[in-house]
Amino acid sequence: MTMVTAGLKLLRSRHAMDTIVPHSGFSVWLTVLASVTMSFLAVFALALSVTTAQLAMRWSESLARNTTVRILAPAGQQRLQTERALEILRATPGVASAQAISPEDLQTLLTPWLGPDTPIDTLPVPTLIDVIETPNGYDTEGLRLRLAAEIPSAVLDDHERWRRPLVDAANHLQRLGILSLGLIFLTTAIIVSLAAQSALSANVQVIHVLRLIGARDLYIVRAFVRRFTRRAFWGALVGALFGMAAVALIPEAADTQGFLTGLGFQGWTWLIPLFLAPISGAIAYLATRLAAFHSLKGMA
Repeated sequence: MTMVTAGLKLLRSRHAMDTIVPHSGFSVWLTVLASVTMSFLAVFALALSVTTAQLAMRWSESLARNTTVRILAPAGQQRLQTERALEILRATPGVASAQAISPEDLQTLLTPWLGPDTPIDTLPVPTLIDVIETPNGYDTEGLRLRLAAEIPSAVLDDHERWRRPLVDAANHLQRLGILSLGLIFLTTAIIVSLAAQSALSANVQVIHVLRLIGARDLYIVRAFVRRFTRRAFWGALVGALFGMAAVALIPEAADTQGFLTGLGFQGWTWLIPLFLAPISGAIAYLATRLAAFHSLKGMA
């Protein structure tokens, strides 16, 4: 009778739904720590997805509008053929600009491959012409045929063989980031489900008393769902803030010229990680609800 009386008081209490669920113990720490950790990792998966998406777009746009003409002719004709190629390029509709790369710039481009002391002027290095397209572009095949007819040593390179692998690699990394997010959310759901089942099992006597005095399973489920959803929400928010701080500490790409150093968010994309908290709360809500109903059914 004492337990029944306590159960009746519990149902009439203003905070009855919160008092059903334990405020401390293994299930509490498991839910909070899992939410913090998973949200922290999710920030890096988001940063990878956002960065690679921006890289793919930037590489695709920059390389699509940039082509190169290589000219390797006998020493006496190199300059004349370069000037003729520039005339043809500048008169071609769709070409915004055409500029021959200076020997100094060519030395800078080849230094990482040949070393700083390599005498470029003594090597049979072709003249490179940097061509920038207009947004509408030009007729690539028509220009290639005209150059081949008038300047046999000129080769038009639209960077397609370089552009496609770069863009494909960036898109692949983006897909990996999205897959990582999915796995993180799935892991969160599994951990929250286990924590909810553990809490229900630890309070089986209280649940039996509540059922004896007329409490429906939906009432008990709501109590667990509310508590676990709040824990997951606040834990994910804390993890997201720590993750954003860690991403902000990554050096800028301009400082080190490395790919991974450019990992991060830009502008409004810094708001994206903040959505991890409500998403984690929603996942915890669904996972706890399913786990609670399943556990209560087994206690019947």
